[in-house]
Amino acid sequence: MEARLTIAPRRTKGVELIGRSAELAALQQEVERVARSDAKVLITGESGVGKEIVAQSIHMRGPRANMPFAPVNCAGLPETLLESELFGHVRGSFTGAYRDKPGKLESAHMGTAFLDEIGEMTLPMQGLLLRFLETGELQKVGVDGSGRHVNVRVIAATNRNLREMITQGTFREDLFYRLNVIHIVVPPLRDRRDDIPVLVEHFLSRFTASNQSPITGVSPDSMKAMTTYSWPGNVRELENVIERIVVTVQHGIIEVADLPAEIRGQEMVALRPKRERRRTVADDLYKRLLEQRESFWSTVYPLFMEREITRGNVREIVRRGLEEARGNYKIVARLFNMEPRDYKRFLNFLRKHDCQIPFKEYR
Repeated sequence: MEARLTIAPRRTKGVELIGRSAELAALQQEVERVARSDAKVLITGESGVGKEIVAQSIHMRGPRANMPFAPVNCAGLPETLLESELFGHVRGSFTGAYRDKPGKLESAHMGTAFLDEIGEMTLPMQGLLLRFLETGELQKVGVDGSGRHVNVRVIAATNRNLREMITQGTFREDLFYRLNVIHIVVPPLRDRRDDIPVLVEHFLSRFTASNQSPITGVSPDSMKAMTTYSWPGNVRELENVIERIVVTVQHGIIEVADLPAEIRGQEMVALRPKRERRRTVADDLYKRLLEQRESFWSTVYPLFMEREITRGNVREIVRRGLEEARGNYKIVARLFNMEPRDYKRFLNFLRKHDCQIPFKEYR
């Protein structure tokens, strides 16, 4: 039976979790159970698996479905603006505050607030959020004294290992236990390959209709190549690939030659020596870091910790970064889209896992 996570049309922006795998069916059942409660939820999984859609599905299946769903990207704003975005501010509280503004938590009263990329929140912000979770009281920027109490269900998500961050002192243990009442893990696409053909058909249908494309289907060899590919960017990467194909291909059936090189080359890569295969993986990840502006911590780090890539892959990525940065590790950290405060963590990670490369030869 095909398992689908569907939500109201006005909520379906972005990636939908669609498929027929046993893993997705189990996820759907878990969403149904969780939606009936009002407990806080922590959703974890790699970048691109559809964590926000899971959060939306929980909201839309629960008693708060007719109330607001307010998403907040905790990594998309600096600390001062994130505080205002969450809690609101009053006129004159800072430069540019020309009027009172309610925060997302206030706007979501009786509804659901979705805190995406909670692992990117700074320690001071974590403290403010913890206080709200304990009291339900909003403390707007620029207001002294008690604030309004609101009733909000909080769902958080991250692609980072919060337990490891607690050990490193970058995430509060008390906040973790406040958020981690119910834990949902969204599996990566490579662990539910039965969903890939269904997703391909879904995205093809959507994009061919909106682009007046002549494409009518996918050849068996093309579908096999896409099913074999590891999809490090998960469903989001698959969606982007299908959209690119629809825009560029001007014939009826998608052939292997129409696929991106990293996908159509899977069988050839498998036949090459391991060193060659590793270079291909490193090339793909390095491209994502520099061209798609993804963070080392969300793109390379999880794959390495889960043994999806090797120490050799990481060293090759670092080597290419050092070539670009002329041996300067601080510039490498910036190239890999890290915050300045992550520089020491980056070096410690490389030393711990024997991935550090001498920099002098690149200067």
